[in-house]
Amino acid sequence: MNLELNGTNVIRESERRGKASSLFWPWCGANVSLLALSYGSFFLGFGISFWQATIAAFLGTVLSFLLVGVSSLAGKKSNAPTMVISRATFGVKGNLIPGALSYLIFVGWETVLVSLATLATGTVFIRLGGIEHNVAMVIGFVIAVSLTVSAGVLGFEAIMKLQKYITSITVVATLIYIALTISKVDWNVISSMKNGNSQAFIGALIFGATGIGLGWVNSAADYSRYLPRTVSNRSVVFWTVFGASIVPIILVTYGAALSGSSEELAGAIATDPIGALTTILPTWYLIIFALVAILGLVGGAILDLYSSGMTLISIGLPVKRHIAASIDSVLMLIGTIYFVWVADNFFFPFQGLLITLGVPVATWSAIFVTDVLMRKSYDEADLYRTDGIYRSWNFGSIAVMAVGTVVGWGFVTNSFASWLSWQGYFLGVLGGKEGSWAYANLGIFFALIIGFVGHFFTGRRAIARHENV
Repeated sequence: MNLELNGTNVIRESERRGKASSLFWPWCGANVSLLALSYGSFFLGFGISFWQATIAAFLGTVLSFLLVGVSSLAGKKSNAPTMVISRATFGVKGNLIPGALSYLIFVGWETVLVSLATLATGTVFIRLGGIEHNVAMVIGFVIAVSLTVSAGVLGFEAIMKLQKYITSITVVATLIYIALTISKVDWNVISSMKNGNSQAFIGALIFGATGIGLGWVNSAADYSRYLPRTVSNRSVVFWTVFGASIVPIILVTYGAALSGSSEELAGAIATDPIGALTTILPTWYLIIFALVAILGLVGGAILDLYSSGMTLISIGLPVKRHIAASIDSVLMLIGTIYFVWVADNFFFPFQGLLITLGVPVATWSAIFVTDVLMRKSYDEADLYRTDGIYRSWNFGSIAVMAVGTVVGWGFVTNSFASWLSWQGYFLGVLGGKEGSWAYANLGIFFALIIGFVGHFFTGRRAIARHENV
């Protein structure tokens, strides 16, 4: 496979090829992780029933990936990466703000995914015996890192090919997992579960949207920018949403059925999301399970690494794309080693940081999606010029993002780290930080609404001006 030489540049006409259906593979491969099974337990943790969890998983997944699908249209319209296109909304220099936030999110999640793949391998070999725990984790670490770095550095062609294999292998192996464990589902127990209140359901719905789909909006155009501009908009949105949603919906629903049937399994998942899933498997399938767990998590890490490299260049680092991806790989390696072998309590504070960054990213996502829907085309050259029609700074968009962030932080609670206890400062109007709305994370919802509505009113004139130049 050849090294991709394109970076944040606009893709030349001669290189634009393929069909919208090709988007199925990267998005399905990135979201086929067995971690989605554990999400089923997390959904039930909001105090809702199995059927409510199923509805929340469907709506949260589809609606969040619908934003990803719309964002993919920007890649087809301009044939540039997401965080370059975002310059039309925030200004060429002003885009540094959402660009830096996106970069932190990408590096954070690729580190978490590779770390989970490493830990899952160690858990499997503990059950198998015969291999020392650290040796097992080194094996998982080497496999996960090798696949992630090689595809992320090589670029688009390697990712599109590798994701086909990851998707095919993981889907088949996951179906076998379901066949081996379906006897553990007690339909009488899960069908008798009582419905939770509306606050709990909304909390699960928002959790599904933020934990499954919303974090991919800032990379959507990176994989559609190679498509010809004649490709149908509806097809781009459909294949993105379908490819990204189909497997998570099935796995979250099945995971809820397993967890709802066993309090012991649900408790184990809370502390070991991947490893707990091995406790109901026969021993002979554990090696295959380890491979599936690694491939599923790596599928997401690859896209994160590729897009983090793109984002790093878009915010001003003057290097080639593969060099930027290599730099991110080093950060990922350091983070994974620290998380797996050094830290005693690193994961929860880190998750808290990701949630904190998720609020402004949600606001940016809404602003960006609104901008894509309102804009007919982009001036490709001016995306790279501070004296062009997009100017250096768009203070209207930056102000909307600031307001959405401040309001959003005021309506979320973050129990992962004490240093984030300042959040939730507006929850007093809804009963306080221990009230019935405290864990619904309405701040994400408010951030999205402010982004949509705010940019619609503040950005219309600027977009009209751009279109008439």
